[in-house]
Amino acid sequence: MSGRSFHTLLTHKAYLVHLSVSEMPLRGFLYKSATYIFHMIDLKTINAVLGEFEDRGISRATMLDAIESAMATAYKREYGKRGQVIRAKLDLNTGTIAFEQVKTVVDETSVRFPSPDEAPVRPHSFHGEDEHLAEGELPRFDPEKHILLEDAKRMKRGVSVGEEISFPLEPQDDFGRIAAQTAKQVVIQKVREAEKLSMMEEFGEKKGQIVSGIVQRMERGAIFVDLGRTTGIIPYEEQIPGERYRMGERIRAYLYAVDEGFRGVYLRLSRAHPKFVVKLFELEAPELAAGSIEVKALAREPGSRTKIALASLDPHVDPVGSLVGQRGVRVSTVMSELGGERIDIIEWSDNMKEFVKEALSPATPLTVELDEANHRATVTVAEDEQSLAIGRGGQNVRLAAKLTGWNIDIVSAGGTEVAESDGETVAVAEVDADPAEAAGVMPTESVEIVTDDTKETTVLPAEEELAILPASDESAADKAEDRDIAKDE
Repeated sequence: MSGRSFHTLLTHKAYLVHLSVSEMPLRGFLYKSATYIFHMIDLKTINAVLGEFEDRGISRATMLDAIESAMATAYKREYGKRGQVIRAKLDLNTGTIAFEQVKTVVDETSVRFPSPDEAPVRPHSFHGEDEHLAEGELPRFDPEKHILLEDAKRMKRGVSVGEEISFPLEPQDDFGRIAAQTAKQVVIQKVREAEKLSMMEEFGEKKGQIVSGIVQRMERGAIFVDLGRTTGIIPYEEQIPGERYRMGERIRAYLYAVDEGFRGVYLRLSRAHPKFVVKLFELEAPELAAGSIEVKALAREPGSRTKIALASLDPHVDPVGSLVGQRGVRVSTVMSELGGERIDIIEWSDNMKEFVKEALSPATPLTVELDEANHRATVTVAEDEQSLAIGRGGQNVRLAAKLTGWNIDIVSAGGTEVAESDGETVAVAEVDADPAEAAGVMPTESVEIVTDDTKETTVLPAEEELAILPASDESAADKAEDRDIAKDE
């Protein structure tokens, strides 16, 4: 079939479509390209369009297969018979296209032959559903798609049951409008499937990573983010409470799900996911990204506070100091991305008593007793540490319970239970507020900071202000001196 005949296939009036496909959005690109291919199907044009699809992640082979399937569908629609298997082959070197009918080699064991009183198949009907077979039932012999083994052997030596034999079909250059539209829809469907597969592969590899995009619109509480080839969605429950987003603003989020739907690929994004904090720290701390440090546990209340427990796999690497950074720059960067969310960084311990103590920082428990049978820890704190251990609204003990996986009871030095938490809820007894805190006065204390070659004393905020920092680290003091971080709960 000539290039001219191929052009005649899908249009009655030839016209040139001027199209800058490289700058079009995917949907418009898809429909316009399908039209472009069939209206001007010379070699230069087809190669240009194939190249554009290749730039969008669809291989030339996939696109060529779509075109050939469309041509075969159009041929069968106009000239074919029910049951025929027709294939098309486009030669990109010459611009010609050939059609062939394919038949499968069968024998008495693979098909059944109709009885004389069985209704024959209509010979020239393109429409109609495929034959429905009961389980174990053989398909009926159809001369349009089957060829008997003895007949096939006359045409090809050594042929066996199940192989295919091709028969060239007469070229045609007069196709109707319906056949043209059918072929066009086949191309669009094939390209959609290829695009979906390409995006599933691309974003499937990015699942569990941070992606960046532009806020496209807000709809019913969800945020739609333009990621280039597709759109991601941040559901309302995956947003940080209190954050406000503007259209056109660049935003980063954690890709936690890649779903394949009827209309395409759906990317589920989150800024409230606990892993979002981990991935942000991986961007700031090479030690964490390289695997020298491991995140053992993390508890988060998005927009408010996070507790993260670390273990070092390298004895020469300080896990807490690595995430804090020089003068607290690393943790400050992550906190800024999270809208000022407080972050408590502690060191993991296999000793559960020690781990529970660390998890309740900035409070300093007096004792920890473990009830293994009930998975409950009873923590004794001094009178002036009770509010610090519980936290505002019970947040500190709640996050500590979630971080350790243990129910935590807070009791006073006198043995009176003042709070208990299972990680989800907190029951708090009446606790007398600190008079200074009630009056709005923040206590200060003198902290001695020792470096390798200097020794100095400075006045720092109360102990809780240093919750995110190792108490003996010089960068901790520098950061507390330079930054006014979250207020005492």
